Amino acid sequence: MLISWNTTNQCNMFCDHCYRDAGARLEEELSTEEGKKLIREIKQAGFHIMIFSGGEPLMRPDIFELGDYARQQGLRPVLGTNGSLISPAVADQLKKAGFMACGVSLDSTDRRKNDEFRKLENAYDLTMEGMKNLQAAGVPFQIHTTVMDWNVGELEALTDLAVEIGAMAHHIFFLVPTGRAINIEEEALRVKEYEETLNRIMNKQKEVNIELKPTCAPQFIRVADKKGIPIRFSKGCLAGISYCIISPRGDVQPCAYLDLPLGNVRETSFVHIWENHPVLNELRTMTYQGKCGICDYRQRCGGCRARAAFYSKGDYMAEDRWCLYRPPELREVISHE
Repeated sequence: MLISWNTTNQCNMFCDHCYRDAGARLEEELSTEEGKKLIREIKQAGFHIMIFSGGEPLMRPDIFELGDYARQQGLRPVLGTNGSLISPAVADQLKKAGFMACGVSLDSTDRRKNDEFRKLENAYDLTMEGMKNLQAAGVPFQIHTTVMDWNVGELEALTDLAVEIGAMAHHIFFLVPTGRAINIEEEALRVKEYEETLNRIMNKQKEVNIELKPTCAPQFIRVADKKGIPIRFSKGCLAGISYCIISPRGDVQPCAYLDLPLGNVRETSFVHIWENHPVLNELRTMTYQGKCGICDYRQRCGGCRARAAFYSKGDYMAEDRWCLYRPPELREVISHE
């Protein structure tokens, strides 16, 4: 079980695809003590991995204290960052605080394209330097890439770059329109190219010894199975089942891209929200509609619940229309018509 806390809305970049619409710090973000209370409740709820993200979490002054506290509570703290603020001293502080790994965002091998997308001059060079500093400090890191129509051709090259610089994994995020990403929805891959891209990623997995994981693309489990590629993931979409996210102000959502506030940890304990909220309990039934509901990969894939909701007027239990796969039951119906 893993959980992500957007520790702050503050960020030194202004990325086109940001689901949090990050930039300026919000009023009433959780304080240090409120954050520690949340960490205790997250541990009590049975979570193991805690992602400290943002915005840019390194712009929060107490981030090292919070990471160390999570470690003391028996959680595995990891950092989701754009990497641009990781100096040698910061990398050493992350190591000392007990951060077990960092996910670092990089979206192109082309400096100009990456910097234009990230809205920060020298973002590429700063991020590359940050990863080198993590490696020198002995903090494992992986590269996170959001795939769009303009960088989809670079994925293999980005994986090769990840191998070259010593990353332990390359996680490739598929756009779900929420936050600022609604404005670039037309740049997301469409159904056929989506399937082709998953196949390309899994073919690349055969060539490299680091982990490749499509994220917000649970159909990759089916693709990996069909190609006989062993993976450590037993479930595609984890939203509300073994994953959720908490906003800077303490609002709980099933995932970052499913904008359904379920309660606020200032008003209700996180444990109570996690164990009792009707939306979470419905997601856990996996009683999906349409072809997702009759699919032989229903338990392992589940379709992207956030994408299903966006394209089905908010119905998070609807079928994921971005999937080309036809379940056996549906093929049989068609063959008898």
